[in-house]
Amino acid sequence: MIAARVRELGAEITAAYPDGALLVLGLLKGSFIFVSDLVRQIGRPLQVDFLVAASYGDAMVSSGNVRLVYDPETALEGKHILLVEDIVDTGRTLNKLLGLLRARNPRSLEICALLHKHVATELEHPTRFVGFDAPNEFLVGYGLDHAENFRHLPYIASLD
Repeated sequence: MIAARVRELGAEITAAYPDGALLVLGLLKGSFIFVSDLVRQIGRPLQVDFLVAASYGDAMVSSGNVRLVYDPETALEGKHILLVEDIVDTGRTLNKLLGLLRARNPRSLEICALLHKHVATELEHPTRFVGFDAPNEFLVGYGLDHAENFRHLPYIASLD
């Protein structure tokens, strides 16, 4: 199911960006498997970079304190930026990151998420590309973790 949906997302993204420089910007660590699979399904030239933001630590609930641990070195100005996230939860992390990225004058800025819980009342920018709707549970696998465990699982499961 995941592989089929990633293929569909790749086709949607390819159609959405017929021209211009496209930068797929993966939000580490949770998105790394998704980004790897996704970029191979996008049928056009692109660049890939990553950024790291932290808000969970070892907890199962976001602390609300978002900090940027790694900032991409790739120039963003004038490019289509596709920010790829593993899961949209509260929206706090995405809001902070979108503000930072907008300040760098991209041509466009959109979000692609593997999973969306639809509980992000604070999210100020809609998620344009969504793989799957997700329950409001703590999910692991396919890159998603709890305290750095379970990322390796080839499926997505509830930790509950």
